[in-house]
Amino acid sequence: MGATDFWNDQEHAQSVVQQVKALKIWVDPFHSLVARARSGRELADLLDLEPDVEMDAELETEIGRIGLELEEFRLRSLLSHPDDFRDAQLEISAGAGGTEAQDWAQMLMRMYTRWAERKGYAIEIVDLSEGEEAGIKGAVLEIKGLYAYGYLKAESGVHRLVRISPFDAQARRHTSFASVFIYPVVDTDINIEIRDEDLRIDVYRASGAGGQHVNKTSSAVRITHLPSGVVTASQAQRSQGKNKATAMKMLKNRLYQIELNKQLAKKAEMDANKSDVSFGSQIRSYVFQPYTMVNDHRTGLKIPDVQKVMDGGIDPFIEAFLKETGGEGAGLVDAEAGS
Repeated sequence: MGATDFWNDQEHAQSVVQQVKALKIWVDPFHSLVARARSGRELADLLDLEPDVEMDAELETEIGRIGLELEEFRLRSLLSHPDDFRDAQLEISAGAGGTEAQDWAQMLMRMYTRWAERKGYAIEIVDLSEGEEAGIKGAVLEIKGLYAYGYLKAESGVHRLVRISPFDAQARRHTSFASVFIYPVVDTDINIEIRDEDLRIDVYRASGAGGQHVNKTSSAVRITHLPSGVVTASQAQRSQGKNKATAMKMLKNRLYQIELNKQLAKKAEMDANKSDVSFGSQIRSYVFQPYTMVNDHRTGLKIPDVQKVMDGGIDPFIEAFLKETGGEGAGLVDAEAGS
């Protein structure tokens, strides 16, 4: 067995393990809910014969807990797409507007980081491009955990900020935009052919905030896939080799998403109610002044506590979207625009 075969076998085994975990996350809660419901029914029958105030209160509490877990289980049942169980790659890009838009992009990065931490997901910064004065021009995060992609796919699109800009000396209200694209982190056993002759690989010095910490070597890597025009880059590591491996992984994710989009586009043509999530679409507005409100334009859900949302409280929006679309509505993203 050669080294390539060995690693392919290892990666395939990891994929199988991940799929088994994804199945267990269905089976185990189901059996647990059935057993608890059965026990609750038996206890209710017993209390009918021998009333007990304290036990009756415990039963009511348990019924409430079962109800909440049943709702969570029902929501998870909407994550039935083959890629939903995968890790997610989250790409944030500041729109036009200079420092204000770049600050908004960083605020979104913080929001998703807080959300992932609440879920117990691991977070890895794959790429980060800092703004000249504040904020970020863009970032790529990898959110690792079961169903990370299934939940986050609802976030693909343009996010709009309305606030009095802290960077405006005249304290005027500004509107800023940032795009968010979500990709499934695909396993290497998925057959995506990438030929060496189809790649242009450039190396350059990693950018930073300036000063003595700026990278002095050409460790950053940019890869261009010539047939598709997709470009990926990584500069998070000091090692050129590690950055190249990361950029290649990102490229494979993009190409996989493009192929997936082709299939989803055919389905979308037959369903006029489903629209693709492109760079020009606005899915949500976050208003800080003159009032506070986060408004999801797809579902109509509005939450007045904007700070709670910015601290990672986006689950109500994700849940509303999954319920409205049946978990199918967010799979189509503009991979070319996001690259």
